[in-house]
Amino acid sequence: MSVINAKKAIVLLYLGKAELIEAHTGRQIRSVSMSMPFPSIVRLSMYVRIPFKNIILSRKNILRRDGHRCQFCGRADIALTLDHVVPASRGGDDSWENLVCACVKCNNRKGDQTPEEACMPLRRKPMRPNHVTFIRHVMGVVDERWKPYLFLQ
Repeated sequence: MSVINAKKAIVLLYLGKAELIEAHTGRQIRSVSMSMPFPSIVRLSMYVRIPFKNIILSRKNILRRDGHRCQFCGRADIALTLDHVVPASRGGDDSWENLVCACVKCNNRKGDQTPEEACMPLRRKPMRPNHVTFIRHVMGVVDERWKPYLFLQ
């Protein structure tokens, strides 16, 4: 499952390598000799095995996963840092499950403690994101017709 641009989808449809599942209503692509609906969802005719895409652990991806919000106070209008849920000094590792976004104020207040010790509960439990989550971030607003196919209902 992937997101491609309309030009690539049209080429795949024209070459017979994909079939049209959903089209944008009222929009068409026209050439001198033919016309076709503007594709929204296409399916490849033959399955092409693509290796599993592992999302790289990076500051940018953690900020994206957490919606650019502090996971302690919820603010999004200030500069954010990364915070270890279990502090690195206590054996906390750099992993999806142990890193969260935090504003500087909350990060300093929490200090070298766990969220429970600092009485600062997390808004969401940190977890490894899947590629569907990042499709939503890349695309911004997800088309309603895509939701059954992206398991977002």
